[in-house]
Amino acid sequence: MDLVDRWVALAGPHTRHIGAELNDRYGEPHRRYHTREHLAAVLDLVDELAPHAAAPDTVRLAAWFHDAVYDPERADNEERSARLAARMLADTDLPAPEVEEVARLVELTATHAPADGDRDGQVLCDADLAILGSDPAPYAAYAAAVREEYAFIPEEFFRAGRAEVLNGLLALPELFHTPVARERYERRARNNIRAELMLLNGP
Repeated sequence: MDLVDRWVALAGPHTRHIGAELNDRYGEPHRRYHTREHLAAVLDLVDELAPHAAAPDTVRLAAWFHDAVYDPERADNEERSARLAARMLADTDLPAPEVEEVARLVELTATHAPADGDRDGQVLCDADLAILGSDPAPYAAYAAAVREEYAFIPEEFFRAGRAEVLNGLLALPELFHTPVARERYERRARNNIRAELMLLNGP
């Protein structure tokens, strides 16, 4: 099933135009990691973690929008993606409270720090961060792709900014919140992050 068909299966054929626009956005040429492949991977893991969610389809909608706006030169992509979700979903038959919840979940991916009782936020954040707990080769490819997205930043400043992001992640009490993701990814993610930090801090 291609991505647009996957959207239609979730949101209905009358919303195909939304799925097509989102598919185009994830195919923008400046993207190297935040691509259709990343979206598909997040959707796949949301499906796997769905038993933990309170409203799995709401999480799936949020997954579609979580990187819909992606400009590496801006710091408000999550907020802009949430606004896009609210605007586009307002033209569907989705109830207003669910639209608001989708937007809230999208904004949550800015911090990846859902509250203890926020089961839907936990599923989305775990799915989005799963790459951190991948094997070394996929993790290295991810890190290289992120560097390509920030090619406009000189190496010295990129290393400092990237290290700040990674240290912020390490400082979180838990990177993963659902039992399945925590068991599968937590330890390996912290090892991967520490290894990248060593490279960033090296000569």
